[in-house]
Amino acid sequence: MTKSSKSAQAATKTVAYDVAEQLRSPEEMAAYLDAWLTEAPDDIAGIARALGDIARAKGMAQVAKEAGLSRESLYKALSENGNPSFATILKVTKALGVQLHAEAA
Repeated sequence: MTKSSKSAQAATKTVAYDVAEQLRSPEEMAAYLDAWLTEAPDDIAGIARALGDIARAKGMAQVAKEAGLSRESLYKALSENGNPSFATILKVTKALGVQLHAEAA
């Protein structure tokens, strides 16, 4: 193997994708949550994670403060294994500046 062919086979470097880095405006945050509610309405853990992604995009400490929760409890509630109460969901959506809507199925 020649020196030039060794450098051509250099390992590809990857980085983890974080959707929170892509959520830059309230409209993008609302559209992301709406997509989860529309496409996977029965995926409670996924919707909670989506709220967590939005909270991280906005700033978890700020969202926790505005929701009247500790940062640690907010991380736990919106984690993959979290099970937030509906009251927590309502506090978080208000702190995030997003609204849940209902419509006839």
